[in-house]
Amino acid sequence: MNATDPTIFQEIEKAISTFNFDTISENRKITLQPLIDFIRAKVNNKKEIRLNLICTHNSRRSHLSQVWAQTAAVHYGIENVFCYSGGTEATAMFPMVAETLKNSGFKIQTLSEGSNPIYAIKYAENEHPVICFSKTYDNDFNPESEFAAIMTCSQADGGCPFIPGAEKRIPITFEDPKAFDNTPQQKEMYQERSLQIATEMFYVFSQIKN
Repeated sequence: MNATDPTIFQEIEKAISTFNFDTISENRKITLQPLIDFIRAKVNNKKEIRLNLICTHNSRRSHLSQVWAQTAAVHYGIENVFCYSGGTEATAMFPMVAETLKNSGFKIQTLSEGSNPIYAIKYAENEHPVICFSKTYDNDFNPESEFAAIMTCSQADGGCPFIPGAEKRIPITFEDPKAFDNTPQQKEMYQERSLQIATEMFYVFSQIKN
């Protein structure tokens, strides 16, 4: 995979070079296809691409998906992509998510402390950072219409059959690394989930100009 934007941080590029699309099963590629089709249609019609990645608490999987999807769009030179995240309820972005992304080369600044910290997560020298904090999917920070609602956890997928304003609702669910919190496997399992999400988001964007 060759980068189209050399400003992505070198350490992240190193991680990207390890992504192997052959690890994605055919069934999983079928699951990812509606997202590919949505993005491709927007690109062909020269329209903005808005993706709202949704999970129950907007604390783990939705943030990893948001950050990696935005990075993938820049890596493949797909313009006008705006990635958001939200939950069915607001809690806080789990600190291990920030640590996992930092270990992959992202630069993270804490903009505000408190029960629901706000993070600026930077993946490239000259791109806007991704602003991450826990919020509901219909928060004012997120788009109100003309977006794809991507359900990253089965609980949110089952609990929210209808997302107001969404042009398309796409279930792409991931296993929750939360199951390994406070265990010796925690760091490893967060890294494993982050790698899976990253590989799949990069696969999606790699298909857009094909």
